[in-house]
Amino acid sequence: MTDRLAALFSHFSLKASSFNSGPLCGLNEIENSTQGQLHLIRSGNVEVWHGRRKKYFIEEPSLLFYPKPLRRRFQTNEEFGAEFLCANVSFEGEQANPIVNELPESLCLPLSSLPHCEQVLTLLFIEADACYCGHQVVLDRLFEVLLVQLLRELMENEEIKVGMLAGLSDKRLRRAIVAIHDRPEEEWTVQTLAEEAHMSRTPFTNLFREKVGETPVKYLQRWRIGLVKKWLKGGQPLRLVAEDAGYKSESALSRAFKSQCGVSPREWLLNANE
Repeated sequence: MTDRLAALFSHFSLKASSFNSGPLCGLNEIENSTQGQLHLIRSGNVEVWHGRRKKYFIEEPSLLFYPKPLRRRFQTNEEFGAEFLCANVSFEGEQANPIVNELPESLCLPLSSLPHCEQVLTLLFIEADACYCGHQVVLDRLFEVLLVQLLRELMENEEIKVGMLAGLSDKRLRRAIVAIHDRPEEEWTVQTLAEEAHMSRTPFTNLFREKVGETPVKYLQRWRIGLVKKWLKGGQPLRLVAEDAGYKSESALSRAFKSQCGVSPREWLLNANE
């Protein structure tokens, strides 16, 4: 079976850092987070507010995930509170990271709906309750494993209806999307991508647009430009970046980059480094 996440994480890694284990009582506001966050609510009732809107009311052990920073507040019982286990989450590539861009602004799922995460959740809670040597390191790595398993669950249960993860949930489209992720330097066409999916061209194009929300060509370009941004920020020269991303020359890459981003690669890099 095609590994749908291997190429994603080889290009765009994730990192978790646990920062809270214990009860939160009363009103708690999160305003200045610069990263995504993952909260495990182990017990207690929690009202989750986004601005003036009550987004969630949590009454059972649940996972609450914010891929990007988002101002919010938690309201719990003043006396007993609710038991939280939390981690900051950062995705390599920042705004160019396709995983972050494909996820909704927040996800709230009961832990009972995540059966394949049960073992790592058990280990997380055991580690949080103890104070073993290497406690922080183990918690961080377990949170990272949990995030990978969460993405698996989202794909297997088709929780994301449109976008890359929805495409990776489809048994035919996943072959073409993984081929793009694995080998961006190849001279892909709609026909060769359809062949990867074992489909004819027109049904493939229609299904791709329906599931992913854009044409195969646009998705290919967006993936390549995301890699280019990451590599440029990592200090790689434009000439090598162009070749690795599947462009025949620096000028071809610059045209594609400006078409998508509105500025040249060099202009984008200057602004990104400010």
